[in-house]
Amino acid sequence: MVLGLFAEVVYRDGEAFADFGAVCTGGSQHLAGKSRPPVCAPMPDVDDGDTVTDFMAQERERGITIQSAAVTFDWKGYRVNLIDTPGHVDFTLEVERCLRVLDGAVAVFDASAGVEAQTLTVWRQADKHKIPRICFLNKMDKTGASFKYAVESIREKLKAKPLLLQLPLGEGKAFKGVVDVVNKEKLLWNPNSDDGKDFVRNPLLEMSDPELLKETTEARNALIEQVADLDDEFADLVLGEFSENFDLLPAEKLQTAIRRVTLAQTAVPVLCGSALKNKGVQPLLDAVTVYLPSPEERNYEFLPWYKGDLCALAFKVLHDKQRGPLVFMRIYSGMIKPQLAIYNINGNCTERISRLLLPFADQHIEIPSLTAGNIALTVGLKHTATGDTIASSKSSALAAARRAETEGGKKHRRNNEAERLLLAGVEIPEPVFFCTIEPPSVAKQPDLDYALKCLQREDPSLKVKLDADSGQTVLCGMGELHIEIIHDRIKREYGLETYLGPLQVAYRETILNAVRATDTLDRTLGDKRHLVTVELEVKPVETASVMPVIEYAGSVSEDLPTASQEAIENGIHSACLQGPLLGSPVQDVAVAVHSLVIHPGTSTTMISACVSRCIQKALKKADKQVLEPLMKLEVTVTRDYLSLVLADLAQRRGTIQEIQTRQENKIITGFVPLAEIMGYSTVLRTLTSGSATFALELSNYEAMNPQDQTVLLGRRSGLTQVL
Repeated sequence: MVLGLFAEVVYRDGEAFADFGAVCTGGSQHLAGKSRPPVCAPMPDVDDGDTVTDFMAQERERGITIQSAAVTFDWKGYRVNLIDTPGHVDFTLEVERCLRVLDGAVAVFDASAGVEAQTLTVWRQADKHKIPRICFLNKMDKTGASFKYAVESIREKLKAKPLLLQLPLGEGKAFKGVVDVVNKEKLLWNPNSDDGKDFVRNPLLEMSDPELLKETTEARNALIEQVADLDDEFADLVLGEFSENFDLLPAEKLQTAIRRVTLAQTAVPVLCGSALKNKGVQPLLDAVTVYLPSPEERNYEFLPWYKGDLCALAFKVLHDKQRGPLVFMRIYSGMIKPQLAIYNINGNCTERISRLLLPFADQHIEIPSLTAGNIALTVGLKHTATGDTIASSKSSALAAARRAETEGGKKHRRNNEAERLLLAGVEIPEPVFFCTIEPPSVAKQPDLDYALKCLQREDPSLKVKLDADSGQTVLCGMGELHIEIIHDRIKREYGLETYLGPLQVAYRETILNAVRATDTLDRTLGDKRHLVTVELEVKPVETASVMPVIEYAGSVSEDLPTASQEAIENGIHSACLQGPLLGSPVQDVAVAVHSLVIHPGTSTTMISACVSRCIQKALKKADKQVLEPLMKLEVTVTRDYLSLVLADLAQRRGTIQEIQTRQENKIITGFVPLAEIMGYSTVLRTLTSGSATFALELSNYEAMNPQDQTVLLGRRSGLTQVL
């Protein structure tokens, strides 16, 4: 199976802080058997900065996951392909593209904090891809850990139905093991063991553990009732054969029913432990094999179209200095071998796999073949990118398209079926920060361009563009940490000491009223005359739309050639890339083309230029509005510093949504403009003596009030004068 692992990451003391220890990371290295550490070697650990999946220098320095890493290992006869994903909001795309290929996932929570801000985002992503999940309440040995609170937060914030398969034996410093509710057993770990291998499993007995047995029996009965409410087959079994005494119900029957409701995603099993010393990791891995689906149990509608031929999705690209581009693929059907020619449906090209590797973080094992249900790491593919669908050949892809076209006796247009043949890729979010980047010298510009090209192929959320006015290279990213990591990688991996300009916010623009404009372009190039006259209207739309909505009057659309229509739309999109106020993209607008006169022989380039100029004329005449990115902010702070944090947020134009109580802390939830939150980690650390944490995520773009917009425009115009 392909298993995903995601955990919350928040900012603490100016750095990102991961609240996941070594569940299936350090443990998986031991289990894999391929890279087993020496007996005397300590097991890798996040706190020591030597985990298997966090192998980048930046990850080990910060104690966080920045890019997803794959590890393949065996556990009790099962092959597990584990993908460890980031939890920080700046790397949401890393989570999104990995979730796309998962069979199941383990969501890791801090038992002292429960569901945190970024957890909600990842949980929604998992819902979108219909991924069955298991919840693991980590850090049960941490001061302030509360099993009950964490479970309630899953129920209330995630709107999920938790199935308590375990109970903790103690909390905080008193944590020593877990109770297996399904089998009525207790698991105790040796307190002197650091690797978690030394533990005992004993049945609960009336003589030795009367109170614990009573509590576990009540929890098991409640679990049985909960599962019976969700699964009709299990309800019939319970109400019939075991209605008088739930204790007689075999554990295997209960596990089978829990598996069904987990796969149906009507409930989520909940386990607990402490990853720091691997307490609870073994039962978690057992639960993965028992309750999460195998690849055969995932229902993919496209598989019958391929009839056992190769079907795979490229979901990640890495650049290796020796091997070149490494492409991660999820194999849905068929088999991959070295020297195999494959067909890229998206790119409409054929490539050859030179070598095939089994991923093990940054250490890879060469293998002769790999079958469906696995993650493959391929070498030699020069053009394949994230989101590309792979087939064995063009004829195989066409045959699959024909089967898709006739599936179920439905009649569809062929091009729609061709689109259905492509496996769903990922939606790439728009960047919210940008800054200029310059090489140490003009001679190093080609090296910088190559580095950025490689990094863009690895990370589709990184955008690079050339400023037409200044000729500078502009780096666009998802946040401060994102751009900081890219800058650091260019230095370490490509040996370039680059210079970053000031970090700036990616504003957008819109209009407030409808405006009509007319423009004519009349030029003679050589002996050919190019003449275009266009009349159009630009108007605001209520629904948020990044791309302009394009409408045509009936008289225009009647005999409009396809080439001319494409030229018109190219001109509209080009004009909306730079608004009249800040030069930022224009959104939430509709363009209606009322009339169009084209002289015979006029080139499509001239049509685009005329339409673009007309759009710009209309935008300048309209009442304009700047839109700024609004961030959802969650701050965890002690009562002593609550008033200081609230006062600071008020100065940052923040809007407080609610203040909740979590254990001894206060949780402030609100919205703050992105422009006001830059460098917030340093300020928050100073205000609270390093005791507070916060999490951010993009909420939406919102109109600036007139006063703030005037200040912004004045600042920009003053900057222009200085330059």
